[in-house]
Amino acid sequence: MTFQVGDRVVAESESTDRAPRTGTVREVVHADPSPRYRIEWDDGHTTIYTPAAGALHAAGAVT
Repeated sequence: MTFQVGDRVVAESESTDRAPRTGTVREVVHADPSPRYRIEWDDGHTTIYTPAAGALHAAGAVT
């Protein structure tokens, strides 16, 4: 799934000790086939995120 600027997303945690993170896509740094997104997380931090398969999905989407 590809995302666009303004999309709300959820990044699943790789650890059972941490909750998933939610945020907003602020920039598409690199498009498919290896997408990278600048995401502003709800905690105020901004990172460049390269999602692993299935790790990033639309907020509110059923997985």
